[in-house]
Amino acid sequence: MWMKTVFWGLLLFMLVATTMAVEYGARSHNSGPWSWCDPATGYKVSTLTGCRAMVKLQCVGSQVPEAVLRDCCQQLANINNEWCRCGDLSSMLRSVYQELGVREGKEVLPGCLKEVMKLTAASVPEVCKVPIPNPSGDRAGVCYWTAYPDV
Repeated sequence: MWMKTVFWGLLLFMLVATTMAVEYGARSHNSGPWSWCDPATGYKVSTLTGCRAMVKLQCVGSQVPEAVLRDCCQQLANINNEWCRCGDLSSMLRSVYQELGVREGKEVLPGCLKEVMKLTAASVPEVCKVPIPNPSGDRAGVCYWTAYPDV
């Protein structure tokens, strides 16, 4: 008798899981909570001007004024969907690279290599203590750029 109950329970579970997968587009390349961050869906990417200034200053070894740090952290915290925060930081980095004409392995600014700037930007959520989802399950942390290969 219990085998029949287990069978029907598993069948019901599979039905619900399949329905949810179809509803939330599990077959889609860009599915999950981060898909809400796609500008094609109407999401407006934050320019993070304060973070842009902070990352540039940190990368060249300059002291970051308190007002710049505060602006960056506030701008990052204002991104309501925490799944979008790292994506917006990666967009900010791409715009810095584009503005400065940076190619792979080059200096972004005098004394600042591209890889150093990437690491600096990735740590912004931790510096600001602004939560981001990450694979380890922690709420604050560092952006993992593997999800953003063009950064």
